[in-house]
Amino acid sequence: MPIDEERIIEALREMRARTKPRGFKQSVELLVNLRDIDLRKPENRIRELVELPNGLGKEAKVCVIASGDAALRARKAGLDVLDKAELESMAGDKKRAKKLAKQYDFFVAEAPLMPLIGRVLGPVLGPRGKMPTPVPSTADFTAIVEKLKKTVRVVAWKSPNVYCRVGTEDMDDKALAENINAVIKVLEDKLPRGLKNIKSVYVKMTMGPAVEVKLG
Repeated sequence: MPIDEERIIEALREMRARTKPRGFKQSVELLVNLRDIDLRKPENRIRELVELPNGLGKEAKVCVIASGDAALRARKAGLDVLDKAELESMAGDKKRAKKLAKQYDFFVAEAPLMPLIGRVLGPVLGPRGKMPTPVPSTADFTAIVEKLKKTVRVVAWKSPNVYCRVGTEDMDDKALAENINAVIKVLEDKLPRGLKNIKSVYVKMTMGPAVEVKLG
């Protein structure tokens, strides 16, 4: 059962009132603190992709790693593409790999390229939780990328908290509340005791203070 929408909207209104305007569009961020969960046990760890019903306000950046016809189709569709030759040229160049990892939120790759990607980019993308989603060479890259542009990565791996973007300040409170509940629903499904494993929930803007969402 998700959090009461009115409670989330109340917290979002307070967040807006307590955050000074800035010279850029601020993100709205969600912080969920967990309790009574042992993350040393692999079965309790969470690493999920959540598609937000109302998008991120500012789209996530996605890179397609492909070769041959698949790379050509992706480029024709206007997608950002890293082809096989470019990938191979990055072998041993950790600086370029780190720059690439910082530039994109998600990676999608032709399945046959995954072993090469593992060797070249794995040491950089792996620890960041950004290893590519493998897809068939015949996949509709446009549809996959459009979905990922509205997606956030929800992770509770080493520390008992989840931190992710849920939109931007120009989105209305109802849309943001629906996005927040989409994340909460996934956590409820994945946590051993559901919502009972959630200690507290906060919302904040990029440069603003955290405001607690009253859970009960």
